[in-house]
Amino acid sequence: MRYGYVSNGLADHRIEDALELLAENGYDGVALTLDHVHFDPLAPRLRARAGRLRLRLEALGLACVIETGARFVLDPRRKHFPTLVSDGRERRVDLLCRAVDVAAELGAPVVSLWSGAAPGDIDPGRAWDLLIDGLGRVLEHAARAGVTLAFEPEPGMLVERLSDYELLEQRLGGPDALALTLDIGHCVCLEPESPADCIRRAGARLAHVHIEDMVRGVHEHLMFGEGELELPAALAALEEIGYDGLVAVELSRHAHRAHEVVPAAMTALREAMVPA
Repeated sequence: MRYGYVSNGLADHRIEDALELLAENGYDGVALTLDHVHFDPLAPRLRARAGRLRLRLEALGLACVIETGARFVLDPRRKHFPTLVSDGRERRVDLLCRAVDVAAELGAPVVSLWSGAAPGDIDPGRAWDLLIDGLGRVLEHAARAGVTLAFEPEPGMLVERLSDYELLEQRLGGPDALALTLDIGHCVCLEPESPADCIRRAGARLAHVHIEDMVRGVHEHLMFGEGELELPAALAALEEIGYDGLVAVELSRHAHRAHEVVPAAMTALREAMVPA
């Protein structure tokens, strides 16, 4: 199993220090959130900055996946706005294409993304049409760059369950550049199946994994042991399907304790892999 850590949970650390903390604690990679903290996708000299970061990742032996869930990267007053299904969606399409460019520069094989919530004044059918259109253009860009788009079902968004992802995949015709990001905590929160069964259902479509604890019906990312996740069963299911991507801990609201949480999370993951 290859473990990573989503950098939004390291927001109080400089990127150089954050990467060293991960390497020191045995992580295999970082899921890099594109934001003003660690790597601003809208700042000048993108290629030069990416080149320096790639050298640092290689020196530390860390793999990388690109995350696009920064809360205020496009609008300082509206969280996660604009989305692929809202007004201003062209800015989101442009950002996602830029994320693909960053991934290509870093040698990161995957960009993780989501749909956004459908505005209340837009018919659901229209929202789906907008999603298909915008995502289709990003997929074309990703295919040219040799990067996979791993789409994450997210509670409260247009695509929030695994079944929604399957519909999205079907409507797009199953393009090679499209795969799945599965958040194991989200499975606890709202899927009718167990996380282990969701993992088996995802199968070969799975390109990226987020992991944390959670309780049923509450979308709050928790440290392992604080919720209802059966961690050993989830990790065993990932091994069962032969998943070889990053399993990235996502604890964005724990950044102020990252120096404690980063090692504690790795300890919990390792203990969960020990045969009973």
